[in-house]
Amino acid sequence: MFHPPANHTKLHGTYRLPLGYQMDASYYYLKLRWSVPCGPNSVITFPSMPWLKPWYWWSWPVLPLGLQWHEQRRTSLGYDAETPAMLIQAVIYLGIIAVTRMVRPNLLKLCHNRRSEKSFIPSPFLHAMVKATAVWFIVVAHVVPFFLVPRTAHPLLGWPLYLLGAAALCSIVISVFLLPPLPVLTLLLGIVGSLFVMAFPWYSDGITRALALFGYAFCCAPFLWASLTRTVISLQSLLEREAVFLRLGESMPLSESNKLY
Repeated sequence: MFHPPANHTKLHGTYRLPLGYQMDASYYYLKLRWSVPCGPNSVITFPSMPWLKPWYWWSWPVLPLGLQWHEQRRTSLGYDAETPAMLIQAVIYLGIIAVTRMVRPNLLKLCHNRRSEKSFIPSPFLHAMVKATAVWFIVVAHVVPFFLVPRTAHPLLGWPLYLLGAAALCSIVISVFLLPPLPVLTLLLGIVGSLFVMAFPWYSDGITRALALFGYAFCCAPFLWASLTRTVISLQSLLEREAVFLRLGESMPLSESNKLY
């Protein structure tokens, strides 16, 4: 049997008890229910990856045992340590969404007025850099909020906070690059749909659940590709309009070019 160190130092790494003391929970993952007749010397182990243990908020609905574990957590330890950080993040995200909604019309006017100013015409390399930067920021907007949510938060609170954070950061990208909202938010909507597919409670076993998720991903792939294409086309048309208006500004006086608006 494994004994902790005598000097009360913290353990680092992943440890398993001897075989006679543990029951593998992977079978119960496949059956999608948790009814293990535990004896006084029995331990349930979770042999999956460390990041998919049931005490992390993202483990549910990826794995179906998370809510039952967190129900035990709620009645024992509670969530007093995670609640203040989650409330602060929610307020910040709501503030970001409100600010970007107010700033977007001013950004449109600023971009509209800059077309009459003389400047250089963007090169194809700069076009490609702008497109790559916009796509990169969209990806970052979906990744960063995942790491900001407290790891041991309740899944029913952690996932909405993550989705709110991703929507807030996506709103910044939409406002800065003047993109249409729906193509940028398509990936976020796809994540919401995948959560509902995984959380569906009437699957007969884990294999059926995995096949349903695979079918959903197969159906969503064309929409994600179309949204990416639409985003790139929007950036291309924006850059081309800028170049056209810059050429017009060079070929006629400023007072005459303003008449176009």
